[in-house]
Amino acid sequence: MNQPARAAADPASPLLLRADRNGVVTLTLNRPEARNSLSIGLMSALEDALAAIPADPSARVVVIAGSGPAFCAGHDLKEIRANPGRAAYEALFAQCSRLMQAIVRLPQPVIAKVHGIATAAGCQLVATCDLAIAAESARFCTPGVNIGLFCSTPMVALSRNVSRKAAMEMLLTGEMIDAKRAAELGLINRAVPDGALDAEVEALAARIVAKSPLTLKIGKEAFYKQAELGLSDAYDYASRAMTTNMLARDAEEGIDAFLGKRMPIWQGR
Repeated sequence: MNQPARAAADPASPLLLRADRNGVVTLTLNRPEARNSLSIGLMSALEDALAAIPADPSARVVVIAGSGPAFCAGHDLKEIRANPGRAAYEALFAQCSRLMQAIVRLPQPVIAKVHGIATAAGCQLVATCDLAIAAESARFCTPGVNIGLFCSTPMVALSRNVSRKAAMEMLLTGEMIDAKRAAELGLINRAVPDGALDAEVEALAARIVAKSPLTLKIGKEAFYKQAELGLSDAYDYASRAMTTNMLARDAEEGIDAFLGKRMPIWQGR
């Protein structure tokens, strides 16, 4: 089923499209004429869509994609220049930060399906998603330095995905890298032939959908929380998370199914 996630100024052309199929929710950025740049309206639509997903038991995996020739070209610079001032800038970047954190905090795994370009906040969006698959022709960069605006907020997600020196090179030069290089750096999981992008993302999502949704929720939350802790605290936290997981019905079922050489039947509890 396809539906607008939030009403746009033109109801015939919603800013965000939602499609649900086999446990996978695909959210498609729908500003192709603007290379899906993250206007205030588009970020609001994406925030609304993400907020509704945790309560949807049919939603097991989320895919974020872009319509038209690009994945996402970052913030809408025309909109930014039309609304100058400290208050407007602070509100804009606070909204973007909330959006990125909403993706991290979403119980369901999120996959970026990347084609064309992913630049500035678009590159940040890719780095924020739990997984990312890109077409071989995709290109990535954090080009703010080229226009006198260092990509400081994209830096947060980028520096948590690639090495410091790789992140600094991208941030200081603003140069494009190709999908192969993005995979080598760890910005994306892998690059695939352009014609195989849809199938590759569908296959990855299907493999994840087959897992216990409770286990995925526990695991995703634990992954990000332990990463923010020191080594000893991380092990303490992860031990508590594993104990909670072991007490779940799905863990009992999974172990019993493994021992009994049968497929598990997940209950999500």
